[in-house]
Amino acid sequence: MITIIGGGPAGIGMGVLLKQNGIDDFIILERDQVGSTFFQWPEETRFITPSFTAHGFSYLDLNAILPDTSPAYTFGKEHLSGEEYGEYLCMIAEHYKLPVSENTQVHKVEKREEKKYWVQTSEKGDGFFSNSVIIACGEFQFPKRPFKYGIHYGDVTSWKEIEGDRIIIGGGESAADAAYHLNKEGRKVDVYYSAKQWFDIEVDPSRTLSPFTRERLESTKALNGIFEHPMSRAISVEKDDEKDMFLIQFENGDVVETKWEPIICTGFGSGAKQFKELFEWNEEGLPILTEKDESTQAPSVYLIGPNVRQSNTIFCFIYKFRQRFAIIAEDIFFHHNLPRNQEVFEMYKKSAMYLDDLSCCEKGCAC
Repeated sequence: MITIIGGGPAGIGMGVLLKQNGIDDFIILERDQVGSTFFQWPEETRFITPSFTAHGFSYLDLNAILPDTSPAYTFGKEHLSGEEYGEYLCMIAEHYKLPVSENTQVHKVEKREEKKYWVQTSEKGDGFFSNSVIIACGEFQFPKRPFKYGIHYGDVTSWKEIEGDRIIIGGGESAADAAYHLNKEGRKVDVYYSAKQWFDIEVDPSRTLSPFTRERLESTKALNGIFEHPMSRAISVEKDDEKDMFLIQFENGDVVETKWEPIICTGFGSGAKQFKELFEWNEEGLPILTEKDESTQAPSVYLIGPNVRQSNTIFCFIYKFRQRFAIIAEDIFFHHNLPRNQEVFEMYKKSAMYLDDLSCCEKGCAC
């Protein structure tokens, strides 16, 4: 038995690969519904990675989770909404008849017998044994909330519902997205972030704002409603009930008052933290993995999705972490003596969905 925890792009993509190899003894456990993270995105949020139909030239859609599918083809759009991408995942799960158990909360995973794990699916202790466990929990449903007050990006249903001029704390993609949409709604926005500049010059798109985001921010400059405050690290957000104001304390001693509760864009945590006892953790709060994305202290427990880090390589985009599905599958098949379909693995290699040489990720650009 192979257990996949999470029904997002990582979990569904991994499930399809197992199915394509003729593996039937597996299950995908999802605490809500397939693609639930994407259905919870703010209404206006769009994918920053563009979708495009280039299969005929051996280039897979950046947001596809398996060869021979393309969100761009399905929806006729480059930058999908969360709801559209959630529908894409649901269609794949239905098409491949994946064994998904929705509305199933995993309470605990613990080793009880040699080479077997007990997956507990109820508060009463009910569950089942599994030979391998693949954690595919993602990040969006685990927002980082460092302050007492503040509306986290992940709490927003639609930016149209946010009243008044706002202060945004954070300098990443979510902060830029919030600033853009609020400014479009006619709101004055002040963005406070700890870096020296918003647009860090990095080759790796995981370490800087995307071209899509930069382009959108440029388009709002004429509105003159977004004001940047670099080198401003917020350390607390409190409320003065007498003044009916929110007080934002900064590391340099400055205090800023605002009538409206600030928007918190401090990112999201690792979904693997639900099972923290299964992993070793580094100083950045990320799981330490083997070169096969396996836990260093729990054999046959693997991690897939945006939480995966290998040395300096960040796998936080779909087009990145989908390249590790086959690596994990190969390792599981080898250790448990399971059959593999070589043609499937060749197809994944041809589609750039098989990355075993991480040295190719460290690239620079001449211009």
